[in-house]
Amino acid sequence: MIEARHLRVLRAVATTGSFSAAARELGCTQPAVSQQMKALEGSVGTPLLVRTGREMRMTQAGEVLVRHAAGVLAGLTAAEEEVAAIAGLRAGRVRLVSFPSGSSTLVPAALAALRDAHPGTRVSLEEAEPPRSVEMLREGDCDIALAFRYEGAAGAEEWHDLVVRPLLTDRLVGLVPERHRLAHAKSLAIGELAEEPWIAGCPRCRGQLIEVCETAGFTPRIDFATDDYPAVAGLVGAGLGVAVLPQLALESVRLRGVRTVALEPAVRREIVALTLPDLAQVPAVGATLDQLARAAGR
Repeated sequence: MIEARHLRVLRAVATTGSFSAAARELGCTQPAVSQQMKALEGSVGTPLLVRTGREMRMTQAGEVLVRHAAGVLAGLTAAEEEVAAIAGLRAGRVRLVSFPSGSSTLVPAALAALRDAHPGTRVSLEEAEPPRSVEMLREGDCDIALAFRYEGAAGAEEWHDLVVRPLLTDRLVGLVPERHRLAHAKSLAIGELAEEPWIAGCPRCRGQLIEVCETAGFTPRIDFATDDYPAVAGLVGAGLGVAVLPQLALESVRLRGVRTVALEPAVRREIVALTLPDLAQVPAVGATLDQLARAAGR
């Protein structure tokens, strides 16, 4: 196997014309140069240098190897500099996947802070709800996935192989039209909405809604279902039904004709950032996780 250190010695010998001169250039001894040249010739299986009197010249094989050595060593130097830049957060790329309410609330503040601290780090953003976002992480299609799971829901072991960075706990709230009979209640039990038409959200939220309602003794009549939170609020505001949404989702939604009411008992979801154990050691990924945690703390 040809080693980079041997190529550096060969190039020094070729440019200086002798082992002793190459040793001075490389800052080592003449015997060390001689030893490494013998090792290189042993690797390639043919002589690379011949002596003619006091002079030393390259064989044809030596000339070929010197010619390629320049490109190989230049590539290695460039690679070393690029890796050093990534390790020092002067460069790097992070592929982030987030669910919509995270994209509109946690992600902007986190990425703005990351850009200020490490302007050379680039982050791409794609939206996907869990469990699809978690699948993308495991399949190598992203580096960090923002995800959530509801308290008490089955499948708590689903992230056992991932690094889990807790961000915040998000509470669900009820949405009713502003002229609804319960619009001015401070809190309500979800069973009080058993006879109402419902507007449901994303598939995972929809499943959680049905589970919570069935625990309260009824199956919700879902008239509309949409992944778009402003659409949910708009349908409620138009008097077409009631809904429950995560508090985080309401941060970026204009509520016209809608009242929010606390649910008792509380229904919560845990919001986390997920990555793979090996990716957690990458500086740019670690810095992004830190900024997401700071954004959640605010």
